[in-house]
Amino acid sequence: MKGRDLALLTDLYELTMMQGYFTTGAYNKKVVFDLYYRKNPSGNGYAVTAGLQQVIEYINGLRFTKDDIDYLTSLNLFSEDFIDFLKDFRFSGEIYAIPEGTVVFPHEPLLRVKAPIVEAQLLETALLNIINHQSLIATKASRVVWAAQGDPVMEFGLRRAQGPDAGVLGARAAVIGGCCGTSNVLTGKLFDVPVKGTHAHSWVMSFPNEITAFRAYAKLFPDNCLLLVDTYNTLKSGVPNAIKVFQEMKAAGMLKGKYGIRLDSGDLAYLSKCAKVMLEEAGFGDAIISASSDLDENLIASLKSQGAKINLWGVGTKLITSDDCPAFGGVYKLAAEEDENGTFVPKIKLSNNPGKVTNPGIKKVFRFYDKNTDKIKADLIALEHETVDESQDMVIRDSNAKWRKMELEAGTFYVKELLVPIFIDGKQVYESPQTMDIQAFCNSEKKSLWDEHLRLNNPHIVPVDLSEKLSQLKNRLIDEMSTN
Repeated sequence: MKGRDLALLTDLYELTMMQGYFTTGAYNKKVVFDLYYRKNPSGNGYAVTAGLQQVIEYINGLRFTKDDIDYLTSLNLFSEDFIDFLKDFRFSGEIYAIPEGTVVFPHEPLLRVKAPIVEAQLLETALLNIINHQSLIATKASRVVWAAQGDPVMEFGLRRAQGPDAGVLGARAAVIGGCCGTSNVLTGKLFDVPVKGTHAHSWVMSFPNEITAFRAYAKLFPDNCLLLVDTYNTLKSGVPNAIKVFQEMKAAGMLKGKYGIRLDSGDLAYLSKCAKVMLEEAGFGDAIISASSDLDENLIASLKSQGAKINLWGVGTKLITSDDCPAFGGVYKLAAEEDENGTFVPKIKLSNNPGKVTNPGIKKVFRFYDKNTDKIKADLIALEHETVDESQDMVIRDSNAKWRKMELEAGTFYVKELLVPIFIDGKQVYESPQTMDIQAFCNSEKKSLWDEHLRLNNPHIVPVDLSEKLSQLKNRLIDEMSTN
C-alpha cells in the first residue's frame, strides 16, 4: 500500500455520508468503530488476523490528490465546501489493533477506531478490504500447514489469484499462516520472504527428451535440483530418468544440496509410495518427494492418512483463493459516539438475527492462559475501563451458550490484553514486525491452542465471553431500543 493513492478505495456511500456529516456540522463528533468478524472461515476453530502492516501504510498515505479531487468534482454529487474540506483531509484519530499473526475468535474487535466521524467513516471499506482478505488467506494457510503435519508447505497460487494485489498480499498472508515460502518473486522482494520453485512441464517438453531436460536443469541448479517427473510417464520414465541424473550428479560430486522429484498429477498416494521404493533401492532414500495438483488441507490430510510418502507440499489455487470459503465476513460497526459533554455514549445495532446484534461501547479483549501449559483457556470482551485481577477466581461463560461455564481458580491462569495502540492522535506509534517474524509469532500462537481446537472438522471452540458489565450494558440497550 505504500506510495499508492488509495483515498478513493472506498464505496461511494462512505463519501456521501461524509458530506452529510460535514453539511450538518457533525463531522468533528468523535465516534468509535469496531472491526470484527462473526464466523470462523472454513469451519475452523479460530482465525489468524493479518493485514495490519498494509492498514498502517494506507493510513499514513491517506489524502486526496488533485486527480482525486478533480474526479469527485466531475461527479456533480458533492458541494464545493465539502470538496475543499477533502483537499486537506488527514487522519487525526486513534487506532488500536490485535497484532498480525494472533489467533482470534468471532466478535472480538480486531481493530478499533476512535476518530471524528467523517474520518472513521471513510476508513470502513479499505480497512475491511485489507483485513478481510489477508486474514482469510492466513487462516486458510494455517489449516493447510496443520494438515501437512510438520512437512513444509510452499505457496504458489499467483497465477490463480484474483489479480496482482491478491496474489502478492495473499502470498504474504500465506507465509504468516505458516507456509515456508512462495513462488511469488514480488512478494519475496517486498516482504523479504523465501521464494521457491522448480520447473514446468514446458521445460521438459522443450528438449528432445526427458533425460536431456533433467540433465540441463541439474547442471544449472545442482544445489536445488527438484525434477518434475510426470510429463510423460511418472513411474516408467520420469522417476527412472531422475534417478539416472542423481546417479550422474553423485558420481560427479554434485549431489550436495537439496534434490528430489515433484509429482503434479495422478494418484499422488500411490505414485509417491512407488517412487519412494524406487529412490530407496537406488540409494536415494533422502530425496525430497514433493507434490502439487490442486491440493488443499482436506486432500493433504487424506493423502497423509493413506501413507503417502510426500514430504514437501506445493499448494496454489485452493489456498490463494480460499476455495471453499471465498470471504472472511468481517464487519465495521459503530460502537460509541461522543456527546456534547465529551462523554462517549455506547451504541448498539439490533437485528432479528442474534449474531448480528452488536456489542456496544469502547471495548478491550482479555485472553486467559493456563499457567502450566500456556494454552488458551478463554477470551473475555470487556469495557475499556475494566481490569482483571489474577489473584481472584474467575468464571467464564460461552457467550453463545451461557449454561456452559469455566471456573478459573486464582493462581492457575494469567491474562494478556490483545489490543495494542497503532495510531494516537493521527501519529503512528507501532512498528510492524517483518513478515517472517510475524510467522514465528503466529506459530507460537497456534501452539497456545489445544489439539481439539486445531482439527479441521468440528473443532472444539474456545469460549468467548462478555464481561458482566458489558453484558448488562448490552441487555439494557436492547431493552431500551426495543421499546422505542
